[in-house]
Amino acid sequence: MTFTLRQLVYFRAVAEHRHFGHAADACHVSQPALSVQIRGLEAQAGAPLVERRARDVVLTPLGRQILALAHEVLDAAEALERVVRDQGAGRRTLSLGLIPTIAPYLLPGVLEGLRGGDLQLGVQVREARTETLIDRLRGGALDAAVLALPCGERDLVEMPLFEDRFLLAGSQSRLDRLAAGAGALRPTDLEASQLLLLEDGHCLTDQALEVCGKDRSGTGINMGAGSLGTLSRLVAAGFGLTLMPELAAAAESDAAPGLCLRRFPQPEPARTVGLVRRASTPEEGWVTDLADLIRSVGERIVAATRQPQPDP
Repeated sequence: MTFTLRQLVYFRAVAEHRHFGHAADACHVSQPALSVQIRGLEAQAGAPLVERRARDVVLTPLGRQILALAHEVLDAAEALERVVRDQGAGRRTLSLGLIPTIAPYLLPGVLEGLRGGDLQLGVQVREARTETLIDRLRGGALDAAVLALPCGERDLVEMPLFEDRFLLAGSQSRLDRLAAGAGALRPTDLEASQLLLLEDGHCLTDQALEVCGKDRSGTGINMGAGSLGTLSRLVAAGFGLTLMPELAAAAESDAAPGLCLRRFPQPEPARTVGLVRRASTPEEGWVTDLADLIRSVGERIVAATRQPQPDP
């Protein structure tokens, strides 16, 4: 039996999107064409790989096993393609991963720095959650990843870059009501019913729960937003409170009118943003150069949020 890379790419997309139509859009093919490839893969496997339901699909036990192997095969194929392409062009391409709560805010400045500086690197960007980035880093599909530290993996080297503090975000009326209470408000003072967080699986959710002293099973905690952009608009509209990284503060404030931010008293809660690579990766100059660039861009963004704001 022979599986094709196309079949595995389409199957991975179906597993990620849990929807044939959305997977087809992501792969830039028609839904019938994608469905034909999935049926062919199932025929070779000898059993269904997905359960087809009215609004979505879920993997079968066999589908989960094949998906894990498909990730390894596709990561290896992408690494091979990158090596051959770079060798032919006489240059190095760096595959960089970033988590979704960092990528939209850090990438523009980093890519601008790469284009305008002396770093002779072509950069391919992958945005995914921490667990996926670590798997792809280990598999060779990524050269480095920008994550919230620590990731706690022995075979990976962590390079701390900058501190990204958390701000309290909500509507003006909600923040005013909190300000009316006695004493300085700390994260642990927030009630579970007030919190609106990203869906489970985002490391920012784990960090927010930790600094607020809350358990994910706590009654009343809403963990349903898929992105910081969605979360910002919800809390700006008065649907709750959340913790906003300084890195995202300016961009989300511009995009969500009505979003207000307040600092916590010292010591302010924070996450450490860092660059992670395999321990087996040689310590070439690009690692240090890239780390210095990301640190410079990140520190510039967070420093801007710490400047005193003029009175309205």
